[in-house]
Amino acid sequence: MNRRPLWISLILTLALAWGSLAAMLASNWEPKLGLDLQGGFSVVLAAPEGIESDVLDQAVETMRRRIESLGAVQEPEISVQGDRRILVQLPGVEDRERALSAVGTTGQLTFRPVLDIQAVAPEAGLSLTDDPGQTVVLQDESGIYYVLGPAFLTGADLTGAEPGFGGVQIGGGGGWTVDPSFTSEGGDKFEAATGVLSTFTYGDPRRQLAIVLDGTVISAPSIAAEVGPGETLPADTVVITIGDSQDSQREAEDLATVLKYGALPTTFERESEGSVSASLGSDSLRAGLLAGLAGLILVAIALVAYYRVLGLIAVVGFTVFGSLLIGTIIFLGQVQGTTLTLSGVTGIIVSIGITADSYIVFFERVKEEHRRGRALKPAVDYGFKRAFRTIVTADTVTFVGSVLLWLLAIGPVKGFALTLGIATIIDVLVAYFFTRPFAQLLVRSRFGEGGALSIRGAMGRSAAEGVAS
Repeated sequence: MNRRPLWISLILTLALAWGSLAAMLASNWEPKLGLDLQGGFSVVLAAPEGIESDVLDQAVETMRRRIESLGAVQEPEISVQGDRRILVQLPGVEDRERALSAVGTTGQLTFRPVLDIQAVAPEAGLSLTDDPGQTVVLQDESGIYYVLGPAFLTGADLTGAEPGFGGVQIGGGGGWTVDPSFTSEGGDKFEAATGVLSTFTYGDPRRQLAIVLDGTVISAPSIAAEVGPGETLPADTVVITIGDSQDSQREAEDLATVLKYGALPTTFERESEGSVSASLGSDSLRAGLLAGLAGLILVAIALVAYYRVLGLIAVVGFTVFGSLLIGTIIFLGQVQGTTLTLSGVTGIIVSIGITADSYIVFFERVKEEHRRGRALKPAVDYGFKRAFRTIVTADTVTFVGSVLLWLLAIGPVKGFALTLGIATIIDVLVAYFFTRPFAQLLVRSRFGEGGALSIRGAMGRSAAEGVAS
């Protein structure tokens, strides 16, 4: 047998496994850790009964864009659970309420004329629900009641929003603001609205335009005094006044995010919340890694003790398998945002047993062929052919199980299915491109025939017995 292709396969496999992992680590690429390893919190949001699946999918995308724009969460995991729930996992988040506001705020924006302002609740008969087509009574954050007419325009008339400081405001003044961008039709609606409001004298509450977000009046600026009766304000000059308090910058940025990425297609209620501290997450990761390392060492010792130099093939193979598996997880984290969770670590630990089984199947096949009378070199060659079919069959069953688990499971169980599925694919590749050439080269070297630690020694028979049979 020509050894050159065997050497090429072996060297390329080692270079790919060890070299790629070393390059990733040198580039400061690391696995992106999930909620249970990094710490953070999760919340389950429930939509109304009978919600359609495409509405939930739209809500997930809106939530994800909002969270990512905050820059406060490394890799948000937002997914639909069941028929009306959304699971939001936010690892590494520090400002919990801000993140919850981003995912839970519906984002329904209306621009309404102010009819009256009162310190106490007005008389009954007016709606307290933010219905854009009705006259309603809504409060601002300080508790002041606003009687508001039907909306001039809504968030659907906006194309985006940007936070800023100062600038031209409806009512003058300074501080942090949000500059909305209107559609062509929305701009016409806004200018028409300011033309109506400017007909009232300065100081009259009816000269004010209330900006309402999710049923709360966040600003109610008045048309400036220098604007004459019936005059309009250009739509590209309007800004939403936030103020100059300590938190105004953050409020302006968050409001701009909500307006930029649109309203959620439905309302949600917080059904449950949970949190994991960063210290608990690191302890879980450390415990998982120690468990995996301990299991790997015990398996390696057992294989070397029983299979001699063949066991050394398995030990080196574990490093190849582990490098490819960790490298794949790191690569998916950088490219797809895939996170490594505690259940994923469990999948890695289980995969140690899978790849150990593959080596045992191969070694036992070699011993079986040798006992049947084949010489050592043909026993290794033919034993691998038979073992490889068994390995592919077993790994296929495991892979199909991991795919079904990924499709049917919810939450963290998906992490287990992902790492297990990746591991089974890598196990087959390592068996063919590393274990096969390494064993075939080793059996043709001095490690094949000589000594108790050789392959011959692992067969439990002497060379003379092998020839006699």
